[in-house]
Amino acid sequence: MKVLVIYCHPNHQSLSYAFLQQVLHGSEGNGRISEVQVLDLYEERFDPVLVFHEHKRRRDMHKDPELERHREQLKWADKLVFIYPIWWGRPPAMLLGYIDRMFASGFAYRDHGKLLPEGLLKGKSAVCISVMKGPTLYPLFWLNNAHKILMRKALLQYVGVRKVKFFEFGNMENAKGNHAKKLQRVFDYFQGLAG
Repeated sequence: MKVLVIYCHPNHQSLSYAFLQQVLHGSEGNGRISEVQVLDLYEERFDPVLVFHEHKRRRDMHKDPELERHREQLKWADKLVFIYPIWWGRPPAMLLGYIDRMFASGFAYRDHGKLLPEGLLKGKSAVCISVMKGPTLYPLFWLNNAHKILMRKALLQYVGVRKVKFFEFGNMENAKGNHAKKLQRVFDYFQGLAG
């Protein structure tokens, strides 16, 4: 199994970064994972801004030469792992910009005249690992699970990724937030991951 980790947090001293380390360490001990690549959006200074004009048309996004390496990463991976904080009830703008630019028609999906498009990333699975300051159940009761609906239905299932696992951790700025236990859960998941 080939794993692409898309990491989105500007601070390498953050809990998000600690979760990234747990994914990597857990994957190292898993013989079913053959290779892991990490795309650190902030470290790479990924440009999340969509630009359309007479020379850069929306219908040509799927072949933008500037993004070819990133398209190859997405095609290469069997499992996509997104690691990010929840800010204002949703992933950071940097990650949303990556999604806007990368999951383009002609690459991630194809319209074919039916109600829903054909997802072109079929056969892949995904894991979303997110942390937030508020309580774990805050998104469910206050925001009607908007974050999970965005990631699972509006994005991943739309492009053909059917199997999506969530680790959504709350109270992460609280000293009693059980950080070690939550980090261990992620480590154990990746160490035992079968597919």
